[in-house]
Amino acid sequence: MITSVLVANRGEIACRVFRTCRELGIRTVAVHSDADGSALHARVADTAVRLPGAAPADTYLRGDLIVKAAVAAGADAVHPGYGFLSENAGFARAVLDAGLVWIGPPPDAIEAMASKTRAKRLMGLKPLTGVTEADLPVLVKAAAGGGGRGMRVVRHLADLDDALAAARAEAASAFGDGEVFVEPYVENGRHVEVQILADTHGTVWPLGTRDCSLQRRHQKVVEEAPAPGLSEELREELSALAVRAARAVDYVGAGTVEFLVADGRAHFLEMNTRLQVEHPVTEAVFGLDLVAEQIRVAEGHALESTPPRARGHAVEARLYAEDPSRDWSPQTGRLHRLALPEGIRLDTGYTDGDDIGVHYDPLLAKAVAHAPTRTEAVRKLASALERAVIHGPVTNRDLLVRSLRHPEFTAARMDTGFYDRHLPDLTEPSPDPHAPLAAALADARGRSRFGGWRNVPSQPQSKRYAMAGEEHEVHYRHTRTGLEADGVRVVHADAHLVVLEVDGVRRRFEVACYGPRVYVNSTALTALPRFPDPTTQHAPGSLLAPMPGTVVRVADGVTAGAPVKAGDPLLWLEAMKMQHKITALVTGTLSELCVVPGQQVEPGMLLAVVTEA
Repeated sequence: MITSVLVANRGEIACRVFRTCRELGIRTVAVHSDADGSALHARVADTAVRLPGAAPADTYLRGDLIVKAAVAAGADAVHPGYGFLSENAGFARAVLDAGLVWIGPPPDAIEAMASKTRAKRLMGLKPLTGVTEADLPVLVKAAAGGGGRGMRVVRHLADLDDALAAARAEAASAFGDGEVFVEPYVENGRHVEVQILADTHGTVWPLGTRDCSLQRRHQKVVEEAPAPGLSEELREELSALAVRAARAVDYVGAGTVEFLVADGRAHFLEMNTRLQVEHPVTEAVFGLDLVAEQIRVAEGHALESTPPRARGHAVEARLYAEDPSRDWSPQTGRLHRLALPEGIRLDTGYTDGDDIGVHYDPLLAKAVAHAPTRTEAVRKLASALERAVIHGPVTNRDLLVRSLRHPEFTAARMDTGFYDRHLPDLTEPSPDPHAPLAAALADARGRSRFGGWRNVPSQPQSKRYAMAGEEHEVHYRHTRTGLEADGVRVVHADAHLVVLEVDGVRRRFEVACYGPRVYVNSTALTALPRFPDPTTQHAPGSLLAPMPGTVVRVADGVTAGAPVKAGDPLLWLEAMKMQHKITALVTGTLSELCVVPGQQVEPGMLLAVVTEA
């Protein structure tokens, strides 16, 4: 019997596993890097063990340190979560060799399936070699790991070498394995997967399908179960292929077999020998706790001969600290508040007041809605996200709401090219035009406890805010009866709530301030000083860091004085386990290169200057 579990992971998945362990009466052990010393997963565990350092390669990818931590903390089992070492057969063997229980598949099964190249050979498929123009487009893909890291779509043969180099570097950083391969890129297919659960007694459960077609950078954003619009014949074929893959390697535990579905045909992608990020939608539909089932299987218990019956529909949306309108750039900073309405499952690794750093994935939380029908589940989740309180770094919340309400998604006609087609429309700013006035009125009430009206009429007060990249100036006036503003009636105003009547309609604005940052309902603003301070001026053609991160590579031949063309890659930044390409904005001469590989940069830091020809 398992009595204490160490989770070899961090953030949301560690907290999620700990929740089930507490319900089962199992003690919990966390591991944390120096950057995660005060992280939620380290705080909620019964015991926490430090892994010195911050980079994944020095901490969460160090299997030897994690095994030592488990032994030192008195754990008798290790759960790998997902990512990091979850699909590392060597780590699984090290756990077993230390006399601990491994809550995962046998190392041989991991070895057979964790490498996508070996998995394809096992399923009778081969990677693409000797790529020619006729093979394009192709996908460069990391052999290990997942989450969209180490992936590049190549549409021009001249770009292949750069894509291979970038994918290798990203995969090595994220997974400790730089092996990549090339396969044909299926345009506009649907990403469909089958959840499986197998025990040590020969039973394999296929637990329905999931659709994960809404993706950015090959990383899933919205997932649902069951996958809508599939014929019964195709569902049965997908389940049979998934069971076949599991039995081929004597699989044990939870796993996922992934496919691309196009023109009614299923194309095998890979088998993930671990729990998936999107497992909650399967749990909701089947009424299961997959982590609890993993633990029971690891203890040797047998599954029932048939799985439980599926009920209803579930949809999950991943809330990321990122700006979709700026090439999905990750965001950092203090998360002041995160709250969703009741009735929505929220899996998160953060709580109010936590800091979001640069070292790890920008996933903040997963929101899951379950309802009797797909239409009801989608509507429920979209409404909950729209009403969610999220005060902190920029997130993809608005993108999620619009995605869930897009006609293609509501009609279940989506595919993996959804964001390629619709991103500009989905990220078009739509701030509330009355938010600056509500912020100004709340500020006026917060500052003036005794009222500010005078017997002599005075000039209107003014306040300036930055909102959605633009400056807004609003005006209001103190009177005997309260505050007045042109065009609207101020029904109520205090430091936290403003009620305005606009064209006969009353609207409520909840206001929260954190220094100059102001949140009015779901709109973020920045209060601007009345007399702006002088700011540093940058020369035309300056390239500034769009995010905090590390310079990992400078393009070949890029030195001061070199000629460059608009669009040429100059350097790459790594932030939150993804690499971001910085390109020249104009054609001219690289007059300054201000950074070197390995250097840490902050947002707005000068990277290079290109003098236009």
